[in-house]
Amino acid sequence: MNVVPPPTDTAVSRPRVEGDREVEILEATLEVLADVGYDRLTMDAVATRAKASKATLYRRWNDKASLVVDALLLTKDSVAVPDTGNLRDDLLELYCGLGGLTDPRGLAMFSSVITAISRDADFAAAFREKVVGPKIAASEAVYARAKERGEVRSDLDARLFGPALAGICLHRLYILGEAPDQEAVARIIDQIIVPAAMNPLHTKDSND
Repeated sequence: MNVVPPPTDTAVSRPRVEGDREVEILEATLEVLADVGYDRLTMDAVATRAKASKATLYRRWNDKASLVVDALLLTKDSVAVPDTGNLRDDLLELYCGLGGLTDPRGLAMFSSVITAISRDADFAAAFREKVVGPKIAASEAVYARAKERGEVRSDLDARLFGPALAGICLHRLYILGEAPDQEAVARIIDQIIVPAAMNPLHTKDSND
């Protein structure tokens, strides 16, 4: 079997894959990922599914970790910080969109890489920076705005609260077998997150 070597300086200097062809390769990556998971995914398998050469893939991606992370970003909306005026609705808007806690495709993709996060340090670092990082930053901004409004406790630790909603939902999915929908996310926010975060001195019309 002929083995295509990693990219050299000459290979990198060639035109990079971009545009529609890049999207086709990333979609093929998601298909392979869904079929076999991250551990068994190979550049050869993606090249075959995308009807491309492995050299073509290496012109754009150095390894499968960077390829898979870019593919996962296809399942995500660009992360904007909601500003509805209250914490509850900000959290619903942030976590219930494309690639969020109620998106079946996004959850399926997360399931296919969850073991790799603990086994592949390069993938884990890229995943945390590019896939999870923007959501964490948006969540912390939501809590910061709520703190500015006096809606939540002044001593609230956004880095502690930020992952709490996702953690509860993913526990229910993977341990209890209950896929989250918007109603379930709303119940968790109303019964756990907001009561734990709220400033007891704040009222709905305190800013009126």
